[in-house]
Amino acid sequence: MSSHPARPTESAYALLETIAMQRDAMRPSDARVADVVLASPVSVMDLSIAGLAAAAAVSEPTVIRFCAVVGFDGYRAFKIALAQAVALGLPAGNATVSQDDTASQLIEKIFQRTISSLDRARWGLSAEAVEQAIVAIVGAKEIVLLGMGASGMVALDAQQKFFLFGIPCHAFQDAHLQFMASALATSDTVAIAISETGKTAEIIDSAQAVRDAGGTVIALTGNDGHLSEIADIELRCTTFEDTDLFTPSVSRLAALVVIDILASGVAVRRPPEFLEGIGTVRAQLAAVRAQHLSGIDDSDDQDS
Repeated sequence: MSSHPARPTESAYALLETIAMQRDAMRPSDARVADVVLASPVSVMDLSIAGLAAAAAVSEPTVIRFCAVVGFDGYRAFKIALAQAVALGLPAGNATVSQDDTASQLIEKIFQRTISSLDRARWGLSAEAVEQAIVAIVGAKEIVLLGMGASGMVALDAQQKFFLFGIPCHAFQDAHLQFMASALATSDTVAIAISETGKTAEIIDSAQAVRDAGGTVIALTGNDGHLSEIADIELRCTTFEDTDLFTPSVSRLAALVVIDILASGVAVRRPPEFLEGIGTVRAQLAAVRAQHLSGIDDSDDQDS
């Protein structure tokens, strides 16, 4: 018997988030059930249909209708998903940032959402797809990293890591340069296309250019989109985003973790002598930094 915990379903991941987002559009009676669930999901786990109906001051058929509204065919299925959600500590509606939040509330909410999002991304990431991506990168002679805006920052981080493995990498921030690099791809080129939405036109165009040139496309995305349809390998990295008040960062953090996973996977598949070479490079960089710091200290002594 496997010792690994069961993989939570997507309905469990999105349950409390879904209830919070749909609450205002529900019938008043359904909204009362939602309020009870969001206020104390742990307590609701121990309630029967009659118990939840009494707590929300509604009828039992209303509880059943509420379950259907949030995507379940019965109360039992709803409670199973709720138990998984509570076990994973997923964010409920009160994790959404508001303009009236104190500094203490911001700390709690943003850390809660970030930790929960990373955990959601971890469970949703396919180990088989990660293995396929690592094998493709190890066999590549060139890597093209595609990303715009926040995803472009992830591409730059990937460039820094994969460059150390002796693989020529390109992470142009200009859309035209990305497309040109993609159009010049060969069968030995691997493109890592990064887009949270999976619908960024510039990334899709460049990824398609790599496919047309015979290269391999790895899509790192959080949602269904045309990018997934183009990709040879999809790394689905889904998170919770709060875009109402600030620029999303959770998806970027999760994508950076996936890049670390890929870089580590490539590293352990390299021969020992190659890793020794990376160690030498790192030692040389440390020596250069130490030399620069020594020069700064000497300059301070002269000034004094």
